[in-house]
Amino acid sequence: MNLPSDFIHKFQQYLQDEADAFFASYQVSRKSGLRINPLKITADEWERISPFKLEKIPFAQNGYYYQADQDQPGKHPFHAAGLYYIQEPSAMFVAEQLAPSSGEKVLDLCAAPGGKTTQLAAMMNGRGVLVANEINSKRVKALSENIERLGITNAIVINETPERLAERFQGYFDKIIVDAPCSGEGMFRKDEEAILHWSEDKVLACANEQKNILDAAYLMAKPGGIIVYSTCTFSPEENEQTIEAFLMKYPDVELLPIAKIDGIESGRPEWSLTKNYELEKTARLWPHKMSGEGHFVAKMRKTEDTGSSNTNLKIPNISKAQLKDFQSFLAETIKGKTFRNFYLFNQQLYSLPDDCPNFQGLRVLRAGLHLGVLKKNRFEPNHSLALALTKDDVLHTYPLSSTEDERWLQYLKGETFTTGEDRGWILVTIDGFPLGWGKEAKGILKNFYPKGLRIKV
Repeated sequence: MNLPSDFIHKFQQYLQDEADAFFASYQVSRKSGLRINPLKITADEWERISPFKLEKIPFAQNGYYYQADQDQPGKHPFHAAGLYYIQEPSAMFVAEQLAPSSGEKVLDLCAAPGGKTTQLAAMMNGRGVLVANEINSKRVKALSENIERLGITNAIVINETPERLAERFQGYFDKIIVDAPCSGEGMFRKDEEAILHWSEDKVLACANEQKNILDAAYLMAKPGGIIVYSTCTFSPEENEQTIEAFLMKYPDVELLPIAKIDGIESGRPEWSLTKNYELEKTARLWPHKMSGEGHFVAKMRKTEDTGSSNTNLKIPNISKAQLKDFQSFLAETIKGKTFRNFYLFNQQLYSLPDDCPNFQGLRVLRAGLHLGVLKKNRFEPNHSLALALTKDDVLHTYPLSSTEDERWLQYLKGETFTTGEDRGWILVTIDGFPLGWGKEAKGILKNFYPKGLRIKV
């Protein structure tokens, strides 16, 4: 691997005796990981049905190493069903430090493509409010699709700047994660583009941007609120020195200790400008010390009240007449499951999380669970609704098997099926897990798997 000469020189100086082992790690194949989705499957169930050769990741609950030279989990139908998220192993450590509880108000400030958001959502178990923000308009679409695929119902996906969010959500969030844009040194083994784009100027530019993002996070945290900051880079300017500057700017912020397990090490106070020993509470994940790429993590608590804003949303009134076709769909398709907090926008019907914040005036891609669209005299369910259900929530299913035939592949390509029945909306499943909708009429099951997600022949 052709590392930048300035990068090599820099970390020879910083790591000294460790430098040879550090640079040798770039000649070793990186580890690949996936994290199961407990909103859909338990660890015991997964280990019974997994078609892959797996090894538990010791520092990440629900995380597994897989053999990239043997398995392709991104092409298995369980991926389309949202049973797992493919994620770099060390990245799984970050959200575990925030550890949100059900019912809390949580913000992922730099959320795309959604690894940490979906991990936080699983910990929240569908309760509370999860705001997932991404400033990049292209990356935010991938974020929204991953939230949909994993069946998450309590997320608001927003495409705004951190500063604009801070104007709206002052003192609002219990917990905030800032997985900051960085120079990407920890991704060199994964992404050679990161090597090509690296420079010392980029490191300094990222450090400046990170400070601004943390300023916004500080304003949005409640008194007593927790902020977890992370990067996938090694440079002290973006890690210890960024946190050092944040602590100096806000004396009411305290560093909290992070448990160091399985090769994870403390941050390096000696690399800060003031040699602040408190920075030992932060964590560094090194590729020559554990099985994963590079990460830095700091956990902090804000103690003072800096004001709050009124962010409760008054749910718009939707008449019974407007909901008539949706209620008919429920009666004909769904059993034992109810929905509430309806929100209608351009005939698209959503179910918002309880205590949903006021997002009006913000660029919102997804507001809670997208139920479907109200058309003339009928309701058409959205793919999101299918992936948020279980097979026991519906009256009719069309079961597919991942091992007995390849009809699942035909479904993911958008093909229709002959069934000989006429039952209306059908939940198509793979080994009992929802894949999407079909609509049965005159013996034909019409395929409603979204065109943008279909496998191209």
